[in-house]
Amino acid sequence: MGMSRNAKINTLLLLVVAALAVLPLALGLGEGKEEPFTGADAQAEAAITELRPDYEPWFTPLYEPPSGEIESALFALQAALGAGVLAYYFGVRRGRRQGAAAAAAGPGTPGDARAED
Repeated sequence: MGMSRNAKINTLLLLVVAALAVLPLALGLGEGKEEPFTGADAQAEAAITELRPDYEPWFTPLYEPPSGEIESALFALQAALGAGVLAYYFGVRRGRRQGAAAAAAGPGTPGDARAED
């Protein structure tokens, strides 16, 4: 018995995500830079200061983390919270859909105890 279509898609997506995470490291992309895997914000800031050294930003951050590690930890926490909210939403949606399908099927469905007598 093979995998279901959804299981195949999920496995494929997982492999793609893993490849996106591992390939830049394996291929040595980003070598030669001081901080090879900085965020887009840091790269944009570096480009602006290189082009216009006298540039003054309009806004300053409300909170500046004391170190890069703490900043990364806060970013990971934010990502985990977002993933949790999305997973909860899709779980509730799927549960409602399954409940509606069970109610529409009515009594006598294979999962119904009365039908198995």
